[in-house]
Amino acid sequence: MSGKGQNDLVDRVAGIVLAGGQGTRLFPLTKTRCKPAVGFGGRYRLIDIPLSNALNSKISRLFVISQYFASNLHQHILATYRFDLFKEGGIELLCPEEDTDKKVWFEGTADAVRKNLHHLIKAPVDYYLILSGDQLYNIDLVELLQFAKDTNAEMVVASLYVTENEAHRMGVMKIDDSYHIKEFKEKPKTAPELKPFEVKKGYLASMGIYVFRRDILLSLLQEPGVDFGHHLIPFQAAKGGSYAYIYNGYWVDIGTIASFYDANMSLLNQRHCLETYNEANPIYTRPHNLPSPLIVNTKVNRSYISQGSIIEADEVDHSIIGVRCRVGKGTKIRHSILMGHQFYSAPLHQHPPLPQNFTIGENCVIEKAIIDEHTCLGNNVKLINKDKLETYDSEDVCIRDGIIIVNSGAQLPDNFTL
Repeated sequence: MSGKGQNDLVDRVAGIVLAGGQGTRLFPLTKTRCKPAVGFGGRYRLIDIPLSNALNSKISRLFVISQYFASNLHQHILATYRFDLFKEGGIELLCPEEDTDKKVWFEGTADAVRKNLHHLIKAPVDYYLILSGDQLYNIDLVELLQFAKDTNAEMVVASLYVTENEAHRMGVMKIDDSYHIKEFKEKPKTAPELKPFEVKKGYLASMGIYVFRRDILLSLLQEPGVDFGHHLIPFQAAKGGSYAYIYNGYWVDIGTIASFYDANMSLLNQRHCLETYNEANPIYTRPHNLPSPLIVNTKVNRSYISQGSIIEADEVDHSIIGVRCRVGKGTKIRHSILMGHQFYSAPLHQHPPLPQNFTIGENCVIEKAIIDEHTCLGNNVKLINKDKLETYDSEDVCIRDGIIIVNSGAQLPDNFTL
């Protein structure tokens, strides 16, 4: 397709990023932030991935609908995505609004779009592209939109083939040879429910990315139901005119601590991971204006060490070190994620109070752990999961899926061991 044709198509599209998820399965990383605001890869936030995919596809008219802990997310977006004053488009941030009676809370994905429809219909577009704020992928969204146009689809569901284990937690569908959706079922729980959708490649599952023709979305939102996957997508698919766009690349839904940890670790191996080294399709994030990392007498193997970090550790192996991290002498960090910090030391009168300095002390051992932001670890701290626990809870530290997590704002004393 010619460049002019592509521009004409994307100019008539509005992207809607659903960023309101509470992220309960990602707790405690979502204790003080919404899921799309969780850090990733040492320098990004999850929201950066859908926004970057949209901008790389030249989709510049975007809406971000948020709900829980929206302020932190909004600050990041405003600091990162600054549009030219003379260029059409921009990012509009939407969240629950108060009317004379009460605050309008979103009850699901479809409900969030429905309750913001008075903003969305102002966009002079032919298609609405709905994206999730907490997924990892590198997709040419122009191809998806062109598929919608070529098939004259009323609705397109981006999809990929998955295994049986994955299919139980996703929407699955049957299609014919022309990719027309014949049947759609959200999260089939039992084997008999799932079996009719099996094909040679596994199960064709929804990625939670949808394209709607404008008139179809406006009509569909008049129907009952608060969630796209459970309610509106099956309803629309049953009417006909809906198609599946099959994607063959990398895609991960960050649903659990284990999936979050694995997605980060995959970056270090550069196999089946989010592509971040493609200058033609960069992942954008907030510029930090920090100095290069200072590394002193440290053996570093297959690790990211981000800007502004000062590392005097003995060893950093298969680990991600976020921005502004300080690590003391003799410390060993293996297969771990340090989320980084928004500043080097706590601001005055911070509430709730934070440790004065955000550091990892000397002679610590940290293995298969996630150290959240604004934390302080004393000397000789050992986070090694010595009892091989799958779950554990305390005020400052917990374990999920066998992975140790030091909660944001925690201060661990000298000689602490878990």
